[in-house]
Amino acid sequence: MKTSQHFILAGVMGWPITHSRSPKIHTYWLEKYSIAGAYVPLMVEPAKLEKALRALASLGFSGCNLTIPHKENALEFVDVASPEASRIGAVNCIVVDDDGRLIGKNYDAYGFMASLQEAAPEWRASKAPCVILGAGGAARAIICGLIDAGAKEIRLFNRTLSRAQNLAYDFGPAVCAFPWQERDESLSDAGLLVNTTSQGMVAQPPLDIKIDALPKSALVADIVYAPLETPLLRQARNHGAQCVDGLGMLLHQARPAFYDWTGKMPEVTAALRELIVATL
Repeated sequence: MKTSQHFILAGVMGWPITHSRSPKIHTYWLEKYSIAGAYVPLMVEPAKLEKALRALASLGFSGCNLTIPHKENALEFVDVASPEASRIGAVNCIVVDDDGRLIGKNYDAYGFMASLQEAAPEWRASKAPCVILGAGGAARAIICGLIDAGAKEIRLFNRTLSRAQNLAYDFGPAVCAFPWQERDESLSDAGLLVNTTSQGMVAQPPLDIKIDALPKSALVADIVYAPLETPLLRQARNHGAQCVDGLGMLLHQARPAFYDWTGKMPEVTAALRELIVATL
């Protein structure tokens, strides 16, 4: 961790990378807290990921974020992985320590749970079953967060059942995998529904699910943030359920990374949210 007396250099690696909102988020915080530094997009081909990560220390970087398609592969190249990164099987934040070692962390679970807490402070993971759609890296992170928050039953649905079954096996008895065609009827007693798939994203088909059986007291979350209101969230809002859009997860996962690099834990403010919404 560097102090604010240093020039902080950080960035985000991806392929492609121009879509990332992380530079705007971190630049906003650097300016807001009067911290000398820069946060830059780093377009890195998958085959060059290890070389790019190893160059961070020599170039004076405090660290970087990682986005598609590098999160899983980066785990292989870090010198130390946090318990969360190991459990999730992916890295979304690199910290370069004083000895030049690469410390791999993952704040996606933190970001998701913080977005739920922000939207519904009284909601508790232990009160009712949670339904997760999708079985990729985001689902792994969210399952980690829910289990740590006390979730006792997580129902996992994926179009390829074997992928969901493998993920459920990794996390133990709290997680059970079910066939995709049973997703609608699984909602009758759920307290949370989360879409971790790309369905509903701009240029993607809407998520194929009917939520008529979902209790109106449940939360419906979508990790997609472009568009901000996905077809799933529109359906949930019309149903009377409380909605949590994907922007909150993006903003909150950035907070501990910024702290790691600068020593300052930033706030997610209405002004920051408006700034990012304007780019969607």
